[in-house]
Amino acid sequence: MKFWGTRGSIPTPGPTTHRYGGNTACLEVRAGDALFICDGGTGLRELGLDLIRRHQGTPIVGHMLFSHPHWDHIQGFPFFTPAYQPENVFHIYGTPKGDRRLFGLVSGQMRSDYFPVDFSELSARILAEDLEEERIEGVKVRALPQCHPGGSFAFSFEAGGRKVVYATDNELDEILLNREESLRDLEAPRRFPQELLDFVRGADLLVADGQYCDEEYPSKIGWGHPRATTTVDLAAAAGVKQLAITHHDPMQSDAEVDEKIAACVRRASRLAPGLVVFGAREGAQFEVP
Repeated sequence: MKFWGTRGSIPTPGPTTHRYGGNTACLEVRAGDALFICDGGTGLRELGLDLIRRHQGTPIVGHMLFSHPHWDHIQGFPFFTPAYQPENVFHIYGTPKGDRRLFGLVSGQMRSDYFPVDFSELSARILAEDLEEERIEGVKVRALPQCHPGGSFAFSFEAGGRKVVYATDNELDEILLNREESLRDLEAPRRFPQELLDFVRGADLLVADGQYCDEEYPSKIGWGHPRATTTVDLAAAAGVKQLAITHHDPMQSDAEVDEKIAACVRRASRLAPGLVVFGAREGAQFEVP
């Protein structure tokens, strides 16, 4: 796995964001020879260049899953160089079955109103696919609807006894079973719908939205993102082994992200001492053991 973009909402290049990164959402997941690309924010451009270097002229086959089509999750696609090479194949998955809306929005941003190169000029094979509970190149892939303006989806990947969940742009605080209590009492453990717990349960790694700190959230209610500490509670309640907090707010400097992650580590030590919590950082690469 490798993080290619960990910022939310808008790219934030600059000296105060260089450690966690300024590119918007993009995560590479590999299982054997299978390549999955979660979201196509501006980090997708660098991933594309790296794929070309790695493959050295051999065909690239990738499975692209977009949590939703807001700009910060699709804006890197027109700059994804492998899509301009005829030997490559990319599958873009929509949910539910037969839904081509996401494919239409990803390709539609390349109309002349927005971009000088039309989608029809891409040389690679770009295929619209359905995503149901199925296996893709031996990997069990599932999707779950989330709470976000316009809707979004979480994805889980299971192979070889390991499980990774990618769940960004989900306002967990809006769906808590004890929502009002959690806003009054920040120390109260937060309770979640059973369907969400079952989807996340036992993940070796949960990559999840943690855009806001506790102090920021009250003025951002309804914007589609949770308190980072609520993400910790989800990981603890679902028996997750490692939690990577991503989709950092564009107004947060590296130092402020450090403070947010430190608060999450303290909360995890109280709720689930074995849970490993860290901030997703652009360029970080690791294997799920």
